[in-house]
Amino acid sequence: MIDSPGNLCVLRLSAIGDICHTLPVVRTLQDRWPDTHITWIIGRLEHQLVGDIPGIEFIVFDKRAGLAGYRELARRLKGRRFDALLHMQVALRASIASLAVKAPLRLGFDRARARDWQWLFTNREIPAHPRQHVMDGLFGFAEALGVPRGAVRWDIPIPDDAREFAARHLDAPTLVISPCSSQRSRNFRNWPVERYVALARHAITKHGMRVLLTGGPTELERGYGAAIQRELPACVNLIGQTSLKQLLALLEGAAVLVSPDSGPVHMANAVGTPVIGLYATSNPDRTGPYYGREWVVNRYPDALRKFLDRSVDEVRWGARVRSPDAMDLITVDDVTGKLDTLMESRA
Repeated sequence: MIDSPGNLCVLRLSAIGDICHTLPVVRTLQDRWPDTHITWIIGRLEHQLVGDIPGIEFIVFDKRAGLAGYRELARRLKGRRFDALLHMQVALRASIASLAVKAPLRLGFDRARARDWQWLFTNREIPAHPRQHVMDGLFGFAEALGVPRGAVRWDIPIPDDAREFAARHLDAPTLVISPCSSQRSRNFRNWPVERYVALARHAITKHGMRVLLTGGPTELERGYGAAIQRELPACVNLIGQTSLKQLLALLEGAAVLVSPDSGPVHMANAVGTPVIGLYATSNPDRTGPYYGREWVVNRYPDALRKFLDRSVDEVRWGARVRSPDAMDLITVDDVTGKLDTLMESRA
């Protein structure tokens, strides 16, 4: 426990979803210790989403810069000392970056979760709590400092120009489809194109919805968007055409987001928009939307049985199903059924 520290350093570089999980923890520390100076070491892309939050000093670490990135971080922190480091990322590059942070208390994950030798870079562990949601696990850092859980809040600023951009596309109840996970293909999180087309057609014809496609600028995501729009030109394809702030504004104004396990799921959660999450290769009880999990299509137990011959209780927490056929277990009826129920409840 620390009694009103003068300064804290949070180390969480990526990814977008995990930044959304980390922010409520930082907000809780802000609320408990309003006079504490909080420094957050964060990734370049992730900084674009949260870097304008008042009351937090952000230091950007660009992993693409290689050794120069570590040198720049050390230069920025030279001569500074913190009361505590919250090492909230289990990745070797993050642990190496943590060497630039001077603090007598270096708080990390318990040994079971401290992968990539994180325990070598810390001197105190948060309590072990197996089978938690990722955000609940991160709240363990606040609790280890003696700060109890408060109300979960994000309050990510959205600039006026981003809201103006979103308003030009939100002239009807809108279904946003973020069809791809940006993770490497070996994670097999993406649903088939033809099923997205069937979902979008159902949303348009039954609910009179506008359908927006969003996503990043990768070749995979652009290919998905083009394929969906070829089959259903009524979809508005914004894939690769939005900043993170513009995407956040679109999600804020949307009626619902449909997406596999990815960053936009947690961005939508942060602005209170319901998410129909498509989960077969990962466990939504660990990585799904923190709120509104009743809208998630959860075929993870079915995928474990079919491809690993195991139940949820028989695999390690966080185990993934790495089969290219796993997402096929999610049917169009699964998703349209959730959409119909959700729209009826909103009405």
